[in-house]
Amino acid sequence: MDASSRRAERLLTPAVFITSLGNNIQVIAASLLLVRAEGSMLAVGWLFIAMAVPQALLSPFFGRLADRVDRRLLWLGCDLAGAAAALALPVGVALGGPRDLVVYGAGLALAVANALFVPVGAALIKERVPAGELRRFNANYEIAMQAGMLLSGSIGGFAVQWFGAMPLFVFNAATFAASAICVFALGRGPARPAPARPSAAPYRTSLPGGTGRLILLYAQTGIVITVFNALLPILVVVELRRGSGFLGVVDALGGTGFLFAAAAYRVIGRRVADLPIAIAGLLLTGVGLVLQPLYGVASLVSCVLVGASLLGQARIASRALLLTSVAESQAGRLFGLANGCGLAGTIVVMLGVSEVTDHSDSRYGFATLAVITTAATLLVLAASLLTAGRARRPEPPAPLVPAEQG
Repeated sequence: MDASSRRAERLLTPAVFITSLGNNIQVIAASLLLVRAEGSMLAVGWLFIAMAVPQALLSPFFGRLADRVDRRLLWLGCDLAGAAAALALPVGVALGGPRDLVVYGAGLALAVANALFVPVGAALIKERVPAGELRRFNANYEIAMQAGMLLSGSIGGFAVQWFGAMPLFVFNAATFAASAICVFALGRGPARPAPARPSAAPYRTSLPGGTGRLILLYAQTGIVITVFNALLPILVVVELRRGSGFLGVVDALGGTGFLFAAAAYRVIGRRVADLPIAIAGLLLTGVGLVLQPLYGVASLVSCVLVGASLLGQARIASRALLLTSVAESQAGRLFGLANGCGLAGTIVVMLGVSEVTDHSDSRYGFATLAVITTAATLLVLAASLLTAGRARRPEPPAPLVPAEQG
């Protein structure tokens, strides 16, 4: 590993952890406010949907932007926007604004920043990390991101229980500032050639073949994480009648599972390709989702720990497949498209699972999520097997042409 790659790992890995932590602490705290006020998953679901809609619409455009503008500066802009969104919520409430509108408004602002952050983070990795280090670096980066997301529930749950929600949003602003310091210390990247100025519309070149199924595979991991985060408060707070502190414990177990995933991927990834890891991880995650709410606290705790480890490996592998399938100049575009497609799918799945859960209970909500993600994963598996079969099929022999009579 060269000095540039080591510097990128030392700074980008903690930066993405801090950014992810700040993003999701705000979402978890806002979700708990809505659960306590409304008591339904649909109220929480609308918060996630309000955050997903602008990301789904803007991510493809922001992905192209990430391929044209300095990615380090764009990341800094995302952190500054996140800090402003975190502070806007307590300030808006203190000024007497309607709480629901302030919560949704701050979530919307954070979503716009996150729509840019996803493709920028992926493109910055392609820019700063050599190809030979990409899989290993991606594992550390993805685990840092997901650990921040899942551990945010632990920190957010305990902090809301002990201090209330409002001081937590001020703390979130500080996390974004810390991330910005890390990225600023990264320094300028290598000079990038200016893009050509085509006569027609720019960036019309097609992405590599087969990326559609890779995007679908990657999208499933994000859908499971987001809908799971909306289902969990319903199961823990409403049905099991546990406090937000216990919700924090469950999320901490999920974070531990993602750390196990990083260690397991380093071992398994040496022997198994990324596609089988991703497919197997998602299929087994579906089984865990069905079992998770069936037997109370015991099944919840065990399935969250094991399920996060399996889903974490699937997330790392599917992200690595995307990173290695595209050139550095198009990395932002590909991840912008993947993020937009994943969030559009999240909106549909969130509405369906919310409807099922609110008319029954969380057992059916988790089972519905499991059925959806398993079906999509099997579709990817079938398409991959079909493509592999075509690649192995020998070409038909050329017809014999009789020699001309002299």
